[in-house]
Amino acid sequence: MKNFIAQGDFINVPTDELVLGGSIIGGTGYLLGGGLFGVATTTVEVPGMDAGKECVLALTGVFDLPKAPSQAWYVGARIYWDGAASQATTTETEYYIGIAVLATGATAAEITGRVRLNGIAV
Repeated sequence: MKNFIAQGDFINVPTDELVLGGSIIGGTGYLLGGGLFGVATTTVEVPGMDAGKECVLALTGVFDLPKAPSQAWYVGARIYWDGAASQATTTETEYYIGIAVLATGATAAEITGRVRLNGIAV
């Protein structure tokens, strides 16, 4: 097939699509254009508005992500991304990213949740 490019589990994204200066942190979730969510595979330093660099985002897989500590998750719960708080949540008004694969409680100490990313545009 001449037009097949890749499996699509990972994509290269210009860094200026993710941040305007600072760093892209490996293992951190990023929402692109309000429709595509991925986790950075490496840390990339981005001086100023350096549009010449790229970052690889994983669009599928299972990741431990920061979560809203006030929420209990059950296995199979639909998980969304709160871009303003940079954390996963069960709040349905945010951007859908995947499914919880590990139950977590709602205590202040439980700030990480395990999510299987669906790899789809939201």
